[in-house]
Amino acid sequence: MSYPEKFVYRFGKTVTDGNKKLKSLLGGKGANLAEMSTIGIPVPPGFTITTEACKSTIDNQMNWPETLLEQVEEGIKNLEKEMDLTFGDPEKPLLISVRSGAAVSMPGMMDTILNLGLNDEVAEAIIKKTNNERFAYDSYRRFIDMFGDVVMGVSHELFEEAIESMKEEVGVSKDIELSADHLKELTDRYKAIYRKETGHMFPAEPMEQLKFAINAVFNSWNSTRAKKYRQISKIHGLIGTAVNVQAMVFGNMGETSGTGVCFTRNPATGESKLYGEYLINAQGEDVVAGIRTPKAIAELENRNPDIYDELLSYTRKLEAHYKNMQDIEFTIQDGDLFILQTRNGKRTGTAAVKIAVDMVNEGIITRKEAIKNLVEPGHIEQLLHPQFKESSFSDKEIIGKGIPASPGAAVGKVVFDSQKAEDAEGPVILVRIETSPEDVGGMSSSEGILTSRGGMTSHAAVVARGWGKPCVAGCGDIVINYKNQSFTNGEVTVKEGDWISLDGNNGKVILGKKELMEPDFGKEYETLMQWVDEVEEMKVRANAETPEDAQVARNYGALGIGLARTEHMFFKPGRINYMRKMIIANSEKERVAALENLLPFQKQDFVEIFEVMEGLPVTVRLLDPPLHEFLPQEESEIKKVARELDVSPDMLQKKVDQLKEFNPMLGHRGCRLGITYPEITEMQTRAIIEAAIELSKQGQKVLPEIMIPLVGSVEEFRNQREVVDRIANEIMTEADISVEYKVGTMIEIPRAAILADQIAEDADFFSFGTNDLTQLTYGFSRDDAVKFLPSYIETGILKQDPFQVLDEEGVGQFVQAGTRLGRMTNPDLKVGICGEHGGDPDSINFAYLTGLNYVSCSPFRVPVAHLASAQALLKLKTDEEAPEALETFEA
Repeated sequence: MSYPEKFVYRFGKTVTDGNKKLKSLLGGKGANLAEMSTIGIPVPPGFTITTEACKSTIDNQMNWPETLLEQVEEGIKNLEKEMDLTFGDPEKPLLISVRSGAAVSMPGMMDTILNLGLNDEVAEAIIKKTNNERFAYDSYRRFIDMFGDVVMGVSHELFEEAIESMKEEVGVSKDIELSADHLKELTDRYKAIYRKETGHMFPAEPMEQLKFAINAVFNSWNSTRAKKYRQISKIHGLIGTAVNVQAMVFGNMGETSGTGVCFTRNPATGESKLYGEYLINAQGEDVVAGIRTPKAIAELENRNPDIYDELLSYTRKLEAHYKNMQDIEFTIQDGDLFILQTRNGKRTGTAAVKIAVDMVNEGIITRKEAIKNLVEPGHIEQLLHPQFKESSFSDKEIIGKGIPASPGAAVGKVVFDSQKAEDAEGPVILVRIETSPEDVGGMSSSEGILTSRGGMTSHAAVVARGWGKPCVAGCGDIVINYKNQSFTNGEVTVKEGDWISLDGNNGKVILGKKELMEPDFGKEYETLMQWVDEVEEMKVRANAETPEDAQVARNYGALGIGLARTEHMFFKPGRINYMRKMIIANSEKERVAALENLLPFQKQDFVEIFEVMEGLPVTVRLLDPPLHEFLPQEESEIKKVARELDVSPDMLQKKVDQLKEFNPMLGHRGCRLGITYPEITEMQTRAIIEAAIELSKQGQKVLPEIMIPLVGSVEEFRNQREVVDRIANEIMTEADISVEYKVGTMIEIPRAAILADQIAEDADFFSFGTNDLTQLTYGFSRDDAVKFLPSYIETGILKQDPFQVLDEEGVGQFVQAGTRLGRMTNPDLKVGICGEHGGDPDSINFAYLTGLNYVSCSPFRVPVAHLASAQALLKLKTDEEAPEALETFEA
């Protein structure tokens, strides 16, 4: 039947409505289930309820859209036909799973219910059909647990306590050691817990169970943990989750059944080898929740080589089809293999780079696809994280070994509670028996994560890898005691607040606070970044004002300096007091004298930076902050500095008071200082040009760019440009040598962006200072906004912090207008961004779309910005539109 609005999409052997392109509608899981069904992968049939149905239901106080129930019932009928079973039938019962699936993978954040459709009659029918009473009641008790927890909010811990009590009564240690009679009794105990906690009998009618479950999945979209995960992972623009209703296949039917999770390549190292874990006689939640410590997937090859080979063939087929490393869930039911899910696998930075390069070399993907799809800017950022020095700890200090679930080094104080981790002021290591989706806030706030249970595919491992957090999972050497807030390996006891170090590369837990070192990137990183350099159009510069930072930037591939803040240079020892003498001077003569003392220091600064950046442009911003920032504020400091300057404390206090401003950000700063005291601009220009001349005489190529800050009118710019050009010409005439230099301005006042066409008539370049531009556009003080920005983001007033990610709708309009207007009167105008946004991937994408020539960021974010710049190009351009370099690059 056709409907005005289609909410249900089927997948299976006989009919499939969707495909992988419908992720926004069917969620990643639903789209991939449909896609796998069409390419010959053994997928249990089912149907997907769309994200639009979720949004409509939530928007209408949990009332379903008009035809949704009818479409769900038709979906069930189709499923019954595919399986030759009947939902709720006591003779040939159909059991189903209900799973969430958003367009963007959110591991463990939303809800799953397995074995739905079970009741007393259906359990008896399964026993008759399978002759396996243990399997029937194991499935039944699991269903009551999941339904109670997910749908009705009955604490999972209550069911856990019941099964632990049962094991203790009968003298066994493992769930699988409980007999059929034990599980039948346990099912009754679970029902009693459900009734006590809800006030209702457990629902027996399968269609009623299904409606409740679908609503629970819809509701999980707005759960605290899901919202927090989206906030932490910067996931925006999604309308809801899809719901996947699928025929159950059972891994808990006995020794010929099992379940597992595997990756087509190692998600921690990138090694090209099937990697994962499985459990015999278990259901999927046992693996991902870390309830039992699973076995390595390699052991499946020894236990059942035919199943292993079949699984290996499907993993290779899926990786080639999706052109990406895959994270795959599978179930073996009585010797038959089924694939339950595939998705692009979350991986570490090290793995991402190796996988990308290897898959290009193997001919699976092109270089462009590797750059665009397989490596994220966050992966490159992870590679910049430090590692432990080889000699920083001894074997005696290792207090436990677990699974190296996510690489890297982490040092912090132990906490056992996620909320404490969120509230902590210093670095912490979150220690849990196992993590759950409720722990995501604490996991995000921690330097690293340690669990005593779980494996490579447990919740802790998957989330940690996705966020680049070092993680040691399944550390059976330690016993955690939440009540005492401690853990022990039998010899050493570690209490909350004690320092430990985690080696996520080798799965080691080390006592104490250990020393770190800079990372080693490896040859695959160099290969990838070479490809990136060949593709990107928009260049990346660095913000640096010391030769050390400039060298780091150049080593990381910066193509110049986009912002050298001269005020930072004045704070160095031996020169700050000359700056202070200039500030307290009572005449121009005294100011000039103080500035002459600063000139040699300033010139040497530029000589050293120009040497490091030989052949590349260096943009020097003239003095920007208000003068009071250079003076002491505390009484004791005022007395100390007064003695150093040989003035009275009263006189210095008076000057401090005179320079105080009600709103320093809008006060006497930037070009206003240079206009009031032109001798400051003169000295700085002299230092820049003299440094350039000195190196030019030595045969070095120097490209200085002098940037006038905080311009709001063309008259201000012209005033300061006249000073710069006059001094530069005087120096070059005296030296009888000419050096090329540019003069431009920082666009950080909205008025300057609106009048950019006038300013561009005299300016050689613009650099958008998006930090101040954001403050002035919003009317926010960056220092004070921390008091309310978190609540703005939490309540949805703002999607993200505008000081971290460029506000395209507001601030971005000024950037676009300023660029467009400036190039109307000066087509050769060079334009860049030099605020904090220059290192943010989303902001870099916006900068590319706006047509900027470069972005500038901190030296350590230069590689991240390079990748983001190349990705911005590849996202926008087709093969035909790409520059010539791309064609030779691909060849």
